[in-house]
Amino acid sequence: MVNPAPVPPEAAEPLTAPLLARGVCRELQQRGYASLPEFALANGRRADIMALGRAGELAIVEVKSSLADFRADRKWPEYWEFCDRFYFAVAADFPRHLIPAECGLIVADPFGAALLNESPLRPLNAARRRAVTLRFALVGAQRLRRTLDPGAGEETLF
Repeated sequence: MVNPAPVPPEAAEPLTAPLLARGVCRELQQRGYASLPEFALANGRRADIMALGRAGELAIVEVKSSLADFRADRKWPEYWEFCDRFYFAVAADFPRHLIPAECGLIVADPFGAALLNESPLRPLNAARRRAVTLRFALVGAQRLRRTLDPGAGEETLF
C-alpha cells in the first residue's frame, strides 16, 4: 500500500465559521460570558456571536473564516450600536494586521480561542442596553425551549 503524499499547509481545508464560533463560545464561557450564535439585531443584521457578561456588558464577535470573507464584510461598523465591545475572530493563519485598531481580536480553532487584543470599551446607553439584554434573554430562553421541545416553532419575538 502506498502512503499518500502529505498535504501542504496552503492546501489544507480552511476552518469553517461554525467551527471557529464553537471555539470562541468556549473561550467566552471561560471568561464569564453567556453567548448566543446567530443573533438577530434590531437593525436587521445578524451577529455571528452575541455575548452577555456577568456585569451586563455586551460583546459582539464577528467570525471571519477567510481573508475573502473579511474583505467582503462592510457591515461590521453597524454592530457597534448594539454592544460595548466588538471583536473579530479569525483562524491562526489569518493576517492579523488587517484587523482595524478599533476592534478586538480573537484567534480561534474548533476547541478554544485566545483573546489577543482587547476591544476598546464603548458603553451603550441605558435604554439600548436594556433592550438588547432583554432580547438576549428572550432569544436564549426560546432556544432552550426548542432544545427541550424540538416541535416548538422558530423565534417569534419581535
